[in-house]
Amino acid sequence: MTEIPLDAVGVQHEPAGSDARIVSLVPSITELLFDLDLGEQIVGRTQFCVHPASLVDDVPSLGGTKKINMERLRDLNPTHVILNIDENTKALAREIGKTVPNSIVTHPMVPRDNIDLFRLMGGIFRREAGADKLCTEFDKALRAVSVASRRSRERRVLYFVWKDPWMTVSRNTYIARMLDIIRWRTILNDPAVRYPKVEITKSVLSKADVLLFSSEPYNFTEDDIEDFRETYDCGSKTLRLVDGEMISWYGSRVIKGLEYLQTLSVGRT
Repeated sequence: MTEIPLDAVGVQHEPAGSDARIVSLVPSITELLFDLDLGEQIVGRTQFCVHPASLVDDVPSLGGTKKINMERLRDLNPTHVILNIDENTKALAREIGKTVPNSIVTHPMVPRDNIDLFRLMGGIFRREAGADKLCTEFDKALRAVSVASRRSRERRVLYFVWKDPWMTVSRNTYIARMLDIIRWRTILNDPAVRYPKVEITKSVLSKADVLLFSSEPYNFTEDDIEDFRETYDCGSKTLRLVDGEMISWYGSRVIKGLEYLQTLSVGRT
């Protein structure tokens, strides 16, 4: 049996029994659990856990990713809660730790971290075969987009995740590392702030070839792009909407995300 990887805070988790009761407070990992055929063991989720759409409605929602209904959590009597360093707060993790025996902390930083994520979930919840299948599919998708991107020219990208204030991504984020695969380099970086605010100036715009407006966490629309173009002098720069789930979600979604990157790089989205 493949050794279960340590979680993001260095905890070695033991394989769970078939009676494990799982709460996932990470939307992308909720989808991964369903894809590992663990739906019957998922007893709680967040309101942002929306995939797979046909199944999550049957799982009780506990609230958001930063704040949940602790009384409802206790009533569900979970054995395992899945957390993420970016999406959930330390205070929430500490509070959950007083109630739930096992907290599994995740923090993928680069696309290849999905391999350990698949094996972590597959190993803990005894879905090794499903995890191995996802690892194979991931490697195949990554090879395909990596080979295709060798023929693409490097582009400088300003990737927006929020407005009022405008916010972007630093180089040390999963999003930036995903875009690196197709040689799209995010232009701003603050080692101390992973999602920094950005003042829109001519100097900033001059550094970018492409401006990307993500569908999450802020759901940008074509109207937002038109407003931006009217407000700022963008010249002939490319402004486009992108599917934030495909670029920022890890877990099983990354396989579709890699295919999406390949179409993005050749302008077919």
